[in-house]
Amino acid sequence: MGKPLDSTKDHRISLKEASELARRHRQDGAHRAGDSGAFNGKPVMELLSQPGCVGLRIYRGRAAGGESSLILVGVDAKGNDMTEGVVLDGHFPCPPYCGDDNALNS
Repeated sequence: MGKPLDSTKDHRISLKEASELARRHRQDGAHRAGDSGAFNGKPVMELLSQPGCVGLRIYRGRAAGGESSLILVGVDAKGNDMTEGVVLDGHFPCPPYCGDDNALNS
């Protein structure tokens, strides 16, 4: 049974907090599933624009060849995955699709 998302939660954090989270992930070699991944905006906006979509959930996956995968799916008001709607994968993994050095990636 789904658990509704708290629509009042503000997910924003400071760059300093985000930098620390990313740094710890990069240092944790035993549990790393890829540093990051990017998605084009159009399919993400399509996912978020689905009727009844109030958020998104990210699942980590592993492709048949061993590459890390990030799966995005919409979440409805009851907190359930919208598995009948748009589901995304095929992110651009970092590395090699990384931005210039910044507080989150170096």
